[in-house]
Amino acid sequence: MSIRVISGTAKGAKLKLVPGEGTRPIMDRVKESLFNILGRDIFDCTFLDLFAGTGSVAIEALSRGAAYALLIDNDVRAQRTIQDNLKITHLSDRAAVRKVDAFLLLRSTPERAFDMVYIAPPQYLGLWKKAIDLLDAAPGWVAHDGIVVVQIDPIEREDITLRTFQLFDERRYGSTLLQFFRRLALPAPE
Repeated sequence: MSIRVISGTAKGAKLKLVPGEGTRPIMDRVKESLFNILGRDIFDCTFLDLFAGTGSVAIEALSRGAAYALLIDNDVRAQRTIQDNLKITHLSDRAAVRKVDAFLLLRSTPERAFDMVYIAPPQYLGLWKKAIDLLDAAPGWVAHDGIVVVQIDPIEREDITLRTFQLFDERRYGSTLLQFFRRLALPAPE
């Protein structure tokens, strides 16, 4: 299997895969559909990739004009792969890579509000739900008009109740389900 950058300044660049079986890179057609849905909102946005793996989703965002991406993964092999892929695509200057547990990060004080947050954790462990619950409890990680995208296997889908975010779209591509959550407007002060 190979993965590549589909569009933008790094179009066609072949990305390295993380050694071993721990990551599941997004298929090109799903990634292309994702960015077609996000459209021009990707331009000049800030992007947080919580379980970055190869980094291909955040790298695609940068290639298509995102201003900055923070890529999080707690696996040292993934971190090395992400750094290599950022060098291959010449996008290192607009990205930061951190080896940290995503759940610990989300429990810390938000350092900034991101326009887009991407959650694609290891499957079948309920980690996506844990991540979005933490974001719901600490919404400062997401800009007021921000979007959270969750990538899971459709069999993991379950209805969840959130205070700060609302599901506004979901798309299925074979064994991949993308869910799109919008941050709800804050109530007007009384």
